[in-house]
Amino acid sequence: MLATLLFINTFAMAQDGTIYPLATPAEPNAIPLGTGGVQGQPAPETWFRQWGDPMARNISKATLTPFLPKPGKANGAAVIVAPGGGFRWLSLSNEGWEVAQALADQGIAAFVLKYRLFPTPESLDGFKESMNRTFASVTPAAGDSKKETAPARPPMDLSNQLQDAEAAYKMIVSRASEWGVDTARLGMIGFSAGAGLTMHCTLNSKLMKLHFIGPIYGGMGAVDVPKNAPPMFSVIASDDFLFRGQFGVIDSWYKAGRPVEFHLYQNGGHGFGLGNPDRTSNHWFDAFIHWLNVNDFLAAKPKK
Repeated sequence: MLATLLFINTFAMAQDGTIYPLATPAEPNAIPLGTGGVQGQPAPETWFRQWGDPMARNISKATLTPFLPKPGKANGAAVIVAPGGGFRWLSLSNEGWEVAQALADQGIAAFVLKYRLFPTPESLDGFKESMNRTFASVTPAAGDSKKETAPARPPMDLSNQLQDAEAAYKMIVSRASEWGVDTARLGMIGFSAGAGLTMHCTLNSKLMKLHFIGPIYGGMGAVDVPKNAPPMFSVIASDDFLFRGQFGVIDSWYKAGRPVEFHLYQNGGHGFGLGNPDRTSNHWFDAFIHWLNVNDFLAAKPKK
């Protein structure tokens, strides 16, 4: 499941292909996580713009950016937000900052995790060529988009990304009082590769005690669900390159007897973030907030 996530966002690139260089933006609220660099990193962090959205690649220093609710609106819930980009770049606005701000507007403290990535060629042309080649190698044949036709790939080493997520979790817990966070209502939501990282943390971290997770258009393969796995809210569109008619991860959660809510939307494609115009997937965020509320994650639990 995670190996597939390396390739998913190349779909948008192959469809449009217009990428513009972008000066590194200021991130005044970004807090270094101090988890180290990337072994053999050949190029510095650079940014580009695609479909109007700023994106970063060759990230070798992880950071955490808080988006806190306005005074008097905070409800104590908190969410780590993991953007996607196939572990080769991060869609920091569409799947990070915008989502975090929407959560903060609902009274939820949100924290965008800018995690370390696998290296890509320094030049934009080299980057585009490498991603398009990768996409071409895993694109299903015509008429086979719903079949599991992608070739098997070796497991990805996500030790850096897991370390970054654990450092983010540890920082939030250590500063919970300062940031108004109830650590009993701390979850994680991720998009695309960020959904894969969310799932990887859920399945493998011995440090993180996530109380809910939200993998959004992530891999759908079956997993071994740990005992007392957190409630899961999952979203994908039927015309997403990743879906291919699979329900494995949903079935895994259900058979393990863990709470799961699944939204399969008629359309939306991949990488829709908070939503694209005239797509049925546009209201998933409202459903997510309702799900949090019904499951009592938006209200402080009484002390025993």
